[in-house]
Amino acid sequence: MTRPIAMMFVLGGASFMSFVGVLMRLLDDATGFQILFYRSLSLTLMVLMVICVRRRCPPKTVLRSIDRHDLWMGAWLALAFTSYIFSMLHTSVASTLLILTIVPFLAAIIAWKWIGEIPHLVTWPTMMIAIFGVGLMVYDGASLGYSLGNLSAFVSAGCFAIMLVIARRSRKSDVLGGTFMAGVFSAISGGVAAFLLDGGLAIKQSDMLIILFMGAFTIGLGIALVTTGTGYLPAAEVSLLVLIESVLGPLWPWVFLGESLSKLEIIGGAITLAAVVTMTVASQRPATKTAR
Repeated sequence: MTRPIAMMFVLGGASFMSFVGVLMRLLDDATGFQILFYRSLSLTLMVLMVICVRRRCPPKTVLRSIDRHDLWMGAWLALAFTSYIFSMLHTSVASTLLILTIVPFLAAIIAWKWIGEIPHLVTWPTMMIAIFGVGLMVYDGASLGYSLGNLSAFVSAGCFAIMLVIARRSRKSDVLGGTFMAGVFSAISGGVAAFLLDGGLAIKQSDMLIILFMGAFTIGLGIALVTTGTGYLPAAEVSLLVLIESVLGPLWPWVFLGESLSKLEIIGGAITLAAVVTMTVASQRPATKTAR
């Protein structure tokens, strides 16, 4: 795959994922666990299909290839998916997506403490700037009654970061196995919780269609496109390209549904995005040549 095509894959996948927020706002009365269940079903099937096509193998072979790293990645990603949904339900789309941009900082700290990867020096000052930007959004959210949603976004960011460190520790170039297991775990936990807490899985047909579409295409296909292009691009470049989700995500509810952004969300989000871009660009280390 050529570099331009790989960039198109990553940008396309991140753009697909940016529509999650506006689709969530179109739902009528589906609960968080019901959304988690149906979204995970279609996500799991889509990811399994993509894995079979990429690896040119039947589903049985995919299931046999699942290892402990996939199980751990799946468990943490399932927690991230769950808290992500509840964040979307209890705060603005902008706050959820912009708080999630701190994932690279959290991953850097966790990787430093867990697997001994020393963060680039630029990580610390840019992280402080990002924390200030997120702090503005959290302060704004508290005044608007969005504290639960913002807290859920932080939990989701932490779980995503742990999953990324596990993936890095496993040295896997293809993490779709972990994504597949995340869908399985999320479907099971969402279904059980929906029966215990929400009275079952019965929802409006319109809600079900939106949720199934969300899982299969905006999330499932989006993740598949990003991971496909990732193997052909530098990690820092991928980190920058996927930020398109955080830029476009808050715009769609505003364009299609009139969900406006507050001034502090705009300011805090801009500061946080700038800090992430600065860290990503500055932390790129030129390749060193071996002396002969």
